[in-house]
Amino acid sequence: MKDNFLIKIETWHKPDLGHQENVHGLDSETWKKVDVVYIDIADRSQVESKDYKPEEDPSKYKSVKTARGPLGPDWKKELPKKTDCPHMCAYKLVTVKFKWWGLQNKVENFIQKQEKRLFTNFHRQLFCWIDRWIELNMDDIRRMEEETRRELDEMRVKDPVKGMVALED
Repeated sequence: MKDNFLIKIETWHKPDLGHQENVHGLDSETWKKVDVVYIDIADRSQVESKDYKPEEDPSKYKSVKTARGPLGPDWKKELPKKTDCPHMCAYKLVTVKFKWWGLQNKVENFIQKQEKRLFTNFHRQLFCWIDRWIELNMDDIRRMEEETRRELDEMRVKDPVKGMVALED
């Protein structure tokens, strides 16, 4: 399995709303095979029912510190008009290779679906948690990273597995 399984995620953050093509600079043959998936963090229909949390719904959340939100159905059209509101798009390139005859397409498609679910939930959280992180500086972030690393190392040793569970089709 060693050389026959790969999940690679590459990310570019751009100060736009996701309108650039091929930001990862793929060759034309590879680009033809790419399935571009747009995620709208305010669109409730993109969230699995078991993942939904009202407190992490950008269409309901209003930031106290920044006054951002809630995001309405036309938020992506309205945002460019707000020159005082920085924004960015996270362009994710997810490469999945699973070379096992008879299972390849099923496994690769399943992983891609779970990655979309993970990115959707994470970016919804990120927006709704803005008041927790908006005032952090790089020293704060590095300290939190180190604390998190230590906690995760401890958990790996003594706690049962936790986290997102893949959903069946």
